[in-house]
Amino acid sequence: MSSQPLESSRKTEILNFDAEQRCKYLLKQVVANQQVWILTDEHGSVMVTTDEEDCIPVWPNEEFAQMWATNEWEGFEPKAIPLTQWHKKWTSGLEEDELSVVVFPLPDDEGAVLYPTELDDEIKQMANKVK
Repeated sequence: MSSQPLESSRKTEILNFDAEQRCKYLLKQVVANQQVWILTDEHGSVMVTTDEEDCIPVWPNEEFAQMWATNEWEGFEPKAIPLTQWHKKWTSGLEEDELSVVVFPLPDDEGAVLYPTELDDEIKQMANKVK
């Protein structure tokens, strides 16, 4: 499920959001598109450490995930995880591995860090709001 690229002015507006605003934007996009975006290579998904937490970064769409795939992450490719698969496998898998989720990080702003169950709950709450 691929969405249309964002207009330049809208993209700039979103990139100027603070971490909380980007988190809300991600939640709305994840619910609307029924997918979460990560970066992967042949070894698996990108992992980062923020404030002593090991995290998997997630983005609202391919375009923003691709922005992260530079420097040390060059060669990583955006990958969509269907929301049903995220709920069924990823949340429990991340919990078991004691990993957190960093929501919509930017190259110069790490974004909000949530436990996988917190992100799941936020997604479900957003889904109930848009019904």
